[in-house]
This record gives sequence, C-alpha cells and structure tokens, in this order.
Amino acid sequence: MENYTPKNDEPTILVHINFDTDSAHEQEYIAELRELTLSVGNLSPIQIIKANRKAPDAKYFVGTGKLTTILEAVTSTQATHVIFNHTLTPAQKRNLERFLKCKVMDRTQLILDIFAKRAKTFEGKLQVELARLDYASTHLVRGWTHLERQKGGIGLRGGPGEKQLEVDRRLLRVRMKSIKQQLEKVKQQRALSRRARKTATINTVSLIGYTNAGKSTLFNKLTHAEVYAADQLFATLDPTLRRIHIPEIGTIILADTVGFIRNLPHHLVNAFGATLEETVQANLLLHVVDASHADRQHYIEQVNAVVKQIGAEDVPQLQVYNKSDLLPDTPAKIDRDREGRPTRVWLSATTGEGITLLKEALAELLLKPLDTQC
Repeated sequence: MENYTPKNDEPTILVHINFDTDSAHEQEYIAELRELTLSVGNLSPIQIIKANRKAPDAKYFVGTGKLTTILEAVTSTQATHVIFNHTLTPAQKRNLERFLKCKVMDRTQLILDIFAKRAKTFEGKLQVELARLDYASTHLVRGWTHLERQKGGIGLRGGPGEKQLEVDRRLLRVRMKSIKQQLEKVKQQRALSRRARKTATINTVSLIGYTNAGKSTLFNKLTHAEVYAADQLFATLDPTLRRIHIPEIGTIILADTVGFIRNLPHHLVNAFGATLEETVQANLLLHVVDASHADRQHYIEQVNAVVKQIGAEDVPQLQVYNKSDLLPDTPAKIDRDREGRPTRVWLSATTGEGITLLKEALAELLLKPLDTQC
C-alpha cells in the first residue's frame, strides 16, 4: 500500500492486482493509472492498494481479505471513488459498490471519462458518446427495484408493461443507432476525401504512438499548426489533418490521431472507426516513441498491438525516436536497414533538431515505398 499527496477535491483509492503476466511492468502500470486518474480533473489519488492473484474473483474481483483492506482505506480516508486498474464485469462493479458504499470505476470507464472531457469537435463528441453508450449498455444492472412495471393495457386489469431497465436499454439502442448513422456519413466523407487524394497522388502519413510520446508536438513542428500539446495523457483527442511540403515529394497529408494506450478499450476502437481509418488507409505510419523512457520497447509493443487490433499492421512504419534531447550524447540521426532504407529517425520535436532528417527519410520512403513494415 502506498500513499499519495492529495491534489484535487475527491479522494480516490486506486487498486492494482498483479497477475502473473503483469509482474514485470507493475510500477509502470501503477504510475499510468495515477496519471489517468489525475487526467480526469476532479479526482485525487491518495492511496494505491496492490495485491497478487492468479485469477480474478468472480464476485468481487479481489479476495475477501483485500476487499476488507480496501473498505478500511475508504472509511479512514473518506474516499468517494475506488478505481480498479482492470476491467470489471457489471456484477463485480455492482457488488463492490454495495460493499464499499462508494463509486467504483474500472479502467475502461476511467478512460472513457477522460475522452469525454477532451473531445472538442462535433465528430469527436459523437464518437465518445457512442463509446460511453456502448459501455453503459453492458453495465445496466437491476438497480431499479424502487420502480414498478409501467402498466400496459386499458383499465384496472391492464397487464405489466416495460420495466425501467428495459426502457433504458431501448433508449440506448435508439440513440446508438442515430449516432452510428451520423458517423457513417462522416466515414463516407472521409472516404471521398481519400479518393480525391489518391486521384491527385497525394500521400497520407499518419502519426501514431503511445499517449504522451510527443505526437502533437511533432505535428506542430512539421505543420506549424497550433494543436494543443501538453505533458499529460490524451492531451489531444480529435483528429487533425494538415498539408505539408516535403522536398522531392511535394505535398503530403499529415494526420495526427488519438494516442494509443495498452489494452485500448474495444468500446473506443469501435466508436473511433471513422477516425482510425485514417491510420489504416495511410501510405506510411510515423510511430512516435519517447526515446527517453526506460521501457520504450514495451510501449512500442503496446502500440503495435493496437495497430494490429485496428487492422493497420500491413501499413509500413517509420519509427521516430522523439525527445532525444533528454538523452546524453544522442545526436539527431537516421538509422537504416541492410538495404539502406530508413527505419528510425532520432530527433527532438521540442528543439527541432532532426526535423530535416525526418523529412529526408519521408522523401526516401514515399519515393520508394517499403514492401514490409519496419
């Protein structure tokens, strides 16, 4: 158990269960959970409770001993929230809230709340709403015991009508259908734009990377745009496309998309289909990596797992090792494979060192497309 210094208003207990496959990255996962919690804005992580298990408990996710520990922490700190660094079933979430007598969130719900706060455009808000409704549709539980069935029929002998739970589910389905229809129009508009670019032989390069790797800072440096960039998780959410000029190539379209994260909730992948399609249909992926991070290889693997999840594993990649200015004796440079093709560019999006080298690598790869992913 670890204690944190409160920073915001609502005291929150964090819970991380270490399963066999997670042990090597436990501290990294805990630090990420804390950053995610702070990103919501009104939650203050004050304590982290850790445990080891081979498998989740079916009823409470944790065992009764650890459950008692969590309850004691909630009581002593007067915590308003408990956040699990895992995905909970609807039954587990309901059981935990009854036992702990406070709001319980899982990792998926936490990320959805962050996305809801960060979406700014009409499309982004639609996608987030769809993701939240998709999540809610699987977490509607029988919390309506105080409500009787709505009466159906005529007169005193009318039969039972819909339960409130059934009404909610029907309303959710109607709203989700409406959002999907609106997003389908967005998807069609994007498809028309892509066809126009292909007709004009304009290449599209999509920025990908773990959240907070510096994608938006690099995007701004390349395009002279003013996309919001900050040292926080999911600083930008809405997709942005800009035209830039590359020597020897001419005009290309650079797309900045949402940052990836390990185990990206499938609700988000489904909802952001129209946006993520820009990644799938790109000519080249710029995989931005935080070169200064001690466990950068693990982040690379996590991003590639999401790339595969969205069906973009066959799109060629060029790795961009960003934040090289934070590494001693690491100049800007291009790494090449045995055939001399660029595979990695070391640069600093903050200082601008290496940006020219990145443009050179882009020109080489777009003039002679890679046959396989770097």
